[in-house]
Amino acid sequence: MTFENILFEKKNAIAYVTVNRPKVLNALNMATMEEMRQAFHEIRNNAAIRVVILTGAGEKAFIAGADIGELATRDPLTGKETTQRGQDVLNLIENLGKPVIACINGFALGGGCEVAMACTMRLATENAKLGQPEVKLGVIPGYGGTQRLPRLVGKGLAMQQLLTGEMITAQEAYRIGLVNEVVAAAELIPRAEAIAAKIIANAPLAVQYVMEAVNKGMEMSLSEGLYLEAVLFGVVCATEDKNEGTKAFLEKRPAQFKGR
Repeated sequence: MTFENILFEKKNAIAYVTVNRPKVLNALNMATMEEMRQAFHEIRNNAAIRVVILTGAGEKAFIAGADIGELATRDPLTGKETTQRGQDVLNLIENLGKPVIACINGFALGGGCEVAMACTMRLATENAKLGQPEVKLGVIPGYGGTQRLPRLVGKGLAMQQLLTGEMITAQEAYRIGLVNEVVAAAELIPRAEAIAAKIIANAPLAVQYVMEAVNKGMEMSLSEGLYLEAVLFGVVCATEDKNEGTKAFLEKRPAQFKGR
């Protein structure tokens, strides 16, 4: 599969997806969103891929936002249609069943911040800047910013970011829980790979069901979430990996998981 706006490679059970439009700070146009959709569909269906690392090309930006030229042409009908198509891509990323690590290597603004928030976790370089500046353009976030940001940092802090449109530093993003870690630029991908290696060592189905329990449980009451957890626990008890994991522990040896 050939792409024009992203780079897509696979190595050691990790897929690397890089938005590759550095001349426009990796701004998202609809062609890029479609290529991301295709790449993540392939990743979801490839059992050999266990973790995804998502980043932007160049040293200035992860994804600096939407393509403003495209945005300027939107009317009510096309605005709703393109927003929903973008939301579908981000929902695919969030519910991939495989962890996606966002490596934020510069600006993550508007749609870029929204892409990062759809990922399972977020690492940022020390010079990264994040924000939702849509109100400065007379619009609102359209790829989930009004929904994922308050779920990550709380309503008050989310409102402050959404209503002012101001950028925040990586350090502030870490303080409020928007990013997991802040690292030196040279350590960004290696740190993501180290986290990925730890995940890959675990049982694939257990990882998948943990993500499902958390993602779906966030939309439920506590009692409903606990019931979902119990159901998924019962499901993994029927897997070969559960038998292998418990047996390996008792035999004091590394487990050999097969995703079955």
